Amino acid sequence: MGDIESMPFLESMRQMHSEEKEENIAFIHVTLVPLDTQGEQKTKPTQHSVKELRSLGLQPDAIVARCKEPVSADTKSKIALFCDVPVNAVVSAHDARDIYYVPTLMEQEGMSDYLMEKLKLTSKEASREWDELMKKMASIDKEIRVAVVGKYAHLGDSYISINEALKHGGIECGCRVRIDWIDAEEFEKNPESIDTLGKYNGILVPGGFGVRGTEGKILAIKYAREHNIPYLGLCLGMQLAVIEFARDVLGLKDANSAELVKTEHPVIDLLPEQESVKNMGGTMRLGNCDAILTDGSLAHKIYGTTCLTERHRHRYEVNPKYIPQLEAKGMKFTGKNDHRMEIAEIPGHKFFFSSQFHPEFKSRPGKPSPPFLAFVKAALGRC
Repeated sequence: MGDIESMPFLESMRQMHSEEKEENIAFIHVTLVPLDTQGEQKTKPTQHSVKELRSLGLQPDAIVARCKEPVSADTKSKIALFCDVPVNAVVSAHDARDIYYVPTLMEQEGMSDYLMEKLKLTSKEASREWDELMKKMASIDKEIRVAVVGKYAHLGDSYISINEALKHGGIECGCRVRIDWIDAEEFEKNPESIDTLGKYNGILVPGGFGVRGTEGKILAIKYAREHNIPYLGLCLGMQLAVIEFARDVLGLKDANSAELVKTEHPVIDLLPEQESVKNMGGTMRLGNCDAILTDGSLAHKIYGTTCLTERHRHRYEVNPKYIPQLEAKGMKFTGKNDHRMEIAEIPGHKFFFSSQFHPEFKSRPGKPSPPFLAFVKAALGRC
């Protein structure tokens, strides 16, 4: 409430309410209950925002009160009285030790029961899957450290999908994944500092665009490959793994991506059917694409199938011209979409898996992404 940008949405909701039967719609207003310097819970912000809602023709059916500590019974009664909602419709949303505990907190506060009654929904047997997930989280007794080497290390939310996917894999494995975000450019400025990666159980290089930090990421990939540290590469993380392998193993010292620099050996390049594209806008591979996996490969073992569908967000591909040389020296492309390489792995390494797609986009609590789950398991084996 209070922002002019929200007005069209609030008016849309008002019209929706006027067209629907009362039992078909419920408005839940999330509001702040701050603490004053004496620790008293203040309801004035809630009262004022509800007054604003009413002036627009909207009356909340329930109020979720955000507070640092549990909202007291007296505070709930006061909000109910002045905002014209039942006391059992005022829900405490106090700070939780982890965001995944919030649904359980809402359930304990009676939110489900109130909404079921309000919307006249027939009660069914409740699923206990989320409770089981919380029990797994509460029983975690191990920890691994993972280095995420990127160029947005100072912005943790830049890699939020990756952070959560690692967390999902950790919950399933009964371990806490401690993530250190490392600025790839630091390795470029001080190559000797690469040895700091030796303390980690796993190294991950995420996707991205642009040349900045790529040489530092390549140094990290080389360290993981040479020191047998579990490695997971995503999108650009796969392309840079191919570049590093071409440089160090094939001896193509200037191997690089045509997206980044002009080079004699563009092991990453536009495919022939893309060369006629002059305007890059709207030419990326986006969304779901299929991949066929090599039977018996690490990819096959991870996914438990020889056919998968994962989400993409990229433009350049592994150059088919170099694939025979790369595979002859030990890098195997075990996931393919026609002539596009989807997965690169190195057999014999403790765990070296990289994908052109973004498996983190489909990871969910209780249903971790297969590559992330396998990566966490491999990292656990290095403890």
